[in-house]
Amino acid sequence: MSHFRFFPRLLILPLLSGLLVAGAAAAQSTGAAPPAWDQLTPAQRDQLLAPLRDRWSQADADERRRMLEHARRWQAMTPAERENARHGMHHWKRLPPEQREEARALYGKLRALPEGERAALRERWRQMTPEQRRQWAAANPPPSGTDPR
Repeated sequence: MSHFRFFPRLLILPLLSGLLVAGAAAAQSTGAAPPAWDQLTPAQRDQLLAPLRDRWSQADADERRRMLEHARRWQAMTPAERENARHGMHHWKRLPPEQREEARALYGKLRALPEGERAALRERWRQMTPEQRRQWAAANPPPSGTDPR
């Protein structure tokens, strides 16, 4: 299983959580308190789960395994870790494509280095100008098999 696919996708469950939050915000805007999951009607549950069901149905076996692993990791996270994952997902979605490629290249390189060298590369990265980062990413492409999303 490629761990590089984890960062861009992060987790499907935060997406589902986002749908629940959006539904809760809509309910709050009308003055009604959002219901707990157990209080949702079957139709409301189906509506919330439909995007996940569609994605699962269209996924191949490897993608389904990744989805299950992401769900397992999400369930094992503390609330603080989940919030951090959500923050990272929202930050990732706002990145322009060229910065995503730079991030993939940096992440791929960092994973291959011992911890001491990782810290040095992170510090060097912080000191680079945007142009230097582009050049570095071009010279250090992410490993093949990373997800372009």
